[in-house]
Amino acid sequence: MKASETNAPEVVVAGHVCLDIIPSFLQDTSVASSQIEPGKLKVMGPAACVTGGCVANTGLTLHQLGVRTSLMGKIGDDPFGDQILGIVKKADASLAESMIVAPGEHSSYSIVISPPGVDRSFLHFPGANDTFSAGDVPLEQLNQCKLFHFGYPPLMKCFWNDGGSAMAGLLRSVKEKGAMTSLDMAMPDPTAPAGKIDWKPWLEQVLPHVDLFMPSLDEILFMLDPKQYTNKTPGEVFDSDLLSKTADQLISLGAGIVVLKLGTHGLYLKSSSAVDRISRGFYPGKNSLEAWVGRELYTPCFEVPVVSTNGAGDRTIAGFLAAVVQDASPTEALQMAVGVGATSVAASDFSEADFSWESIKRRVDAGWNHQPVENAVREDFRSDESGCWRGKQDKATVRKLTTAT
Repeated sequence: MKASETNAPEVVVAGHVCLDIIPSFLQDTSVASSQIEPGKLKVMGPAACVTGGCVANTGLTLHQLGVRTSLMGKIGDDPFGDQILGIVKKADASLAESMIVAPGEHSSYSIVISPPGVDRSFLHFPGANDTFSAGDVPLEQLNQCKLFHFGYPPLMKCFWNDGGSAMAGLLRSVKEKGAMTSLDMAMPDPTAPAGKIDWKPWLEQVLPHVDLFMPSLDEILFMLDPKQYTNKTPGEVFDSDLLSKTADQLISLGAGIVVLKLGTHGLYLKSSSAVDRISRGFYPGKNSLEAWVGRELYTPCFEVPVVSTNGAGDRTIAGFLAAVVQDASPTEALQMAVGVGATSVAASDFSEADFSWESIKRRVDAGWNHQPVENAVREDFRSDESGCWRGKQDKATVRKLTTAT
């Protein structure tokens, strides 16, 4: 094997990248006094400046997990771009080789407002993400790649403003290279143009080319039926019927494997029962494909003290992708995903946190305690020795029940 092939990335992460500016609230700030009022000055603590978006969060975490990774994002030649590039190069200079620095463009940034006891809100500027296009992805660099992960098309104008044609075309080209495709979404601003388009036709165009679809439940409910969506209902209670029907709808639109991020509730997975859809979805050489056919699984989060949830969803995805390219089973992939997510939320400094595969797997294998599950889970799922819960439609559960009968 040639040296260039040996060093080729296993995973390419492309899409949205930005600089997150996170002002800290003072320790004695109460929920009531954390409100920002017009015309009033509020004294804050220091601000952290960290990379944000899937390219940085998912990509850098994959690198920390020991996966050979390439990052493909677009930034401007401005101070924010310099900071983003500097953080990436500090992790490993080779990670920045496929990053695009666009002369005269502005880098994307988010101001993350995270008061104590209140859900985060974001002030976001898309910047160079809006000019990133399918043509910016050098397909020749995917020749030895196992998996191509793309994140946040709702925050990237070239990928949401054409009904899904550009996204579908890019993923189709990636599939021709033999790589598995993975897609993560983001919640668009409902008042902005991306939040007002009809996402259902977009999904119909794109999902037939998506082998692994990993949105949050809130995001996808908004996209499937914005008139029925309320941003308070989905994340408050565990609804197995809603999860199953939502995943079934996404699979019927063409997705091979659906993983729904449920925030503090954990992860839900459902996969196609069509053997050919699963087999053509994986990269060449994948073993035990049958373990991924017709699955319905749920895993709660691990117990950890929560310091910051910023970027935790992206890092959870990184844990899942790392497991997939290491030939793990669905249950192993889910456990590693929530393990990485737990490591993320417990860290005050992500660059200092131990995201090594060996460290997290050792903790998972040692019997890391999961958060208690709700009664709704116990009614519709059966516990598994792996730490996952198997749904009524999980092929393994169905086979066991049939045998017992």
